[in-house]
Amino acid sequence: MTSTLAAATASLKPSPRMPVLFVGHGSPMNAIENNAWRRSWQAVGADLLARAARPQLILCVSAHWLTRGGWQVTGMARPRTIHDFGGFPQALFDQQYPAPGAPAVARGLAAELRSPATGGALGVDEGEWGLDHGTWSVLKPMFPQADIPVLQLSMDYARPPSEHYALGQQLRSLRERGVLIVGSGNVVHNLRLARFGTAANAAYDWAVEFDTVVQEQIKNGQLGALQDFQKLGPLARQAHPTHEHYLPLLYAAGAVQAGEMPRFFNTGYQAASISMRSVLWG
Repeated sequence: MTSTLAAATASLKPSPRMPVLFVGHGSPMNAIENNAWRRSWQAVGADLLARAARPQLILCVSAHWLTRGGWQVTGMARPRTIHDFGGFPQALFDQQYPAPGAPAVARGLAAELRSPATGGALGVDEGEWGLDHGTWSVLKPMFPQADIPVLQLSMDYARPPSEHYALGQQLRSLRERGVLIVGSGNVVHNLRLARFGTAANAAYDWAVEFDTVVQEQIKNGQLGALQDFQKLGPLARQAHPTHEHYLPLLYAAGAVQAGEMPRFFNTGYQAASISMRSVLWG
């Protein structure tokens, strides 16, 4: 797989191993509010640019692009900024993130990555999608110049968690071709029980319990165990009535090299039922 990925990304030069990120994105308002979450994203982006080689490409897996019947990669030259939410101030809808795409790389990746479900190639989306708020709301504070090409990888929501983790493992070697892998979701995400206006460190007991289980698995390097979260039964269903916000963590974890130590940031809660826990490896 390493050789085929290298062929697919021939335009990308070999590089020092890029980090991999899982970012808890929470409310879309975090993209424009001067709060601790956004300031942390700004600091992480500045730190990455200061201490690592500049990414040649960002590949983001967002909780907000779900497909069925296969996975897709954005393949347009100029992905649009998608405002996939409602009921927020106009200032949020005015936000744009005009990062370029990378059509040739997208086509190469789609041809060479294998669907864990069928073994076939992935699809290429040349116009329907773009950059949804799971992507641009965190990348804009991190890389405000919007001059690094960005691809999004969809998630086939009909497939089991093990297949999402397996596809994340296929992305691992891209990190040595200048690609920054970013998963954007939330370790805990239950909007049905959200209490907006709650203090940042206040959370339901079940939210803290689930977040702690995930934290311990990551700290102990038990990344494969993350795909078994549904075995936690009622606790998992409370943390994720639907689990699209958890799945991006599996892609990031799959791309981690053995022995890489995690660094946690934004270890708090939003609206009592959303964990903002974020992780950087490498």
